Amino acid sequence: MEDPETARACRALEHGSASVRLRAAMAVGTAPDPRLVDKLVERCAVESEFSVREMLTWALTRHAPEATIPKLVAELRRARPQARSQALHTLSKIGDRRAWPAITPALLTDADDEVARSAWRAAVALVPNSAEPALAGTLATQLGRGGRETRLSLSRALVALGEAAMPTLRAAMTDADPRVRQHAIATERLSRDPDAGFELAIEEANRIVALGTTSQEGS
Repeated sequence: MEDPETARACRALEHGSASVRLRAAMAVGTAPDPRLVDKLVERCAVESEFSVREMLTWALTRHAPEATIPKLVAELRRARPQARSQALHTLSKIGDRRAWPAITPALLTDADDEVARSAWRAAVALVPNSAEPALAGTLATQLGRGGRETRLSLSRALVALGEAAMPTLRAAMTDADPRVRQHAIATERLSRDPDAGFELAIEEANRIVALGTTSQEGS
């Protein structure tokens, strides 16, 4: 039987007011209670307010990984995109590499952009050094995908992999698809000059693709 305190916390996490839900998630994170892990994970999948989702994630990071990781990994198999994306986001924040095997190629290439972006961030946070080249290869299959935010997320993930991503990235710079070439060139430029910004890197990549060269001299 659920005790009254846990029942009150669960009701507050489901309250119609976002501010009440936010305070409830903060309270659970401030005083972690393993009995509320299931409810926190459940709310992550359906919570409509970004700030509340972030607080739910924070509350989960305050609990023991042994209690949270299995529940979050189970969410990765859910049909609901938000369940997958928020679970991935939370796993990246927890940062426990025991979750790495759950970051599958299917998640890294998920049709939903938010899920894929969350998977890229989680993968970079959790990948063991030995798996970095293989991860870079999978990420490179997504070059040219989506709008600005999606492309920027992928570029950041590849840049974070450092030298492990460079062979795959250089190969993509000569891809037959101009969108892939442009994105790969912009990412490589961003890796060399992070302060230049993504927009400048894209502009330079556009010019290089238009000129038909990927050489350093062409830049």
